[in-house]
Amino acid sequence: MTILRDAHELTVTEASRRGVARLVADAEQGSDLLVTRRHQPVAAVVGIDRLAALEDAATDLHDLALVLARATGDTGQRTSMDDVLAAFGHTRESLEALPDDE
Repeated sequence: MTILRDAHELTVTEASRRGVARLVADAEQGSDLLVTRRHQPVAAVVGIDRLAALEDAATDLHDLALVLARATGDTGQRTSMDDVLAAFGHTRESLEALPDDE
């Protein structure tokens, strides 16, 4: 797990022996803990500041992926609103003449 900073691995049994209070205290002090069962990660214990940083990073990565996807597919061609309306058989005036749906 590379997203966790120097995570200390411990088994479910070891985590149980430590107790919730000590796990929370370790996380508050900045330790990332990785809990394993049968040598497979099953849970992580991180402090709230670390969680907030991970959530911010995930949001930034999502935004970056969106920007890159849009930049890759952008031909630079733009369509005017009037052309779109015409494609649907309308003009700005014909839309203004429609009754309001209230």
